[in-house]
Amino acid sequence: MRTEEKIQQLFKLNGWTLSAAESCTGGQISHLLTSVSGSSAYYLGSVTSYAVSVKEKVLGVPSSTIRDKGVVSAEVASAMAEGVRDLTGSTFAVSTTGLAEGSDDYYPEGTVWIGVAGPEGTRTLLYQWNKDRKANIRRFAVVALRFLLIIANESKTKR
Repeated sequence: MRTEEKIQQLFKLNGWTLSAAESCTGGQISHLLTSVSGSSAYYLGSVTSYAVSVKEKVLGVPSSTIRDKGVVSAEVASAMAEGVRDLTGSTFAVSTTGLAEGSDDYYPEGTVWIGVAGPEGTRTLLYQWNKDRKANIRRFAVVALRFLLIIANESKTKR
């Protein structure tokens, strides 16, 4: 069973909802989730916040966090997940911010910070996978969903 099918099963069983805030994955997480029939029972939607201005204005990521920590950081991934969770009212939210192509002053190409926000707080994961752009995007989305599934399975919020 694919990860997105396991997520659907777990979320429907527990009456949970999910949202996503994607940057470097550009909607790939949403695509994977909605490729499973019946995902509308728990998946509320996403914000593809590719631009910094959308991270700030829509998701509420503080400009000082972006300035001080960089757009590719645990702090921005956390703020994105928390922002989309607040925006949609979802039980859980997953986010990605990273470098599918190119590098910055801190990280090499193929770096992503993943955030998962839920009732018990927010956790982040740094992941690196340096292939080509398309492979990085696909892998980042899959790893983000696996991280979400781990955290959701550990949740004490289960009914």
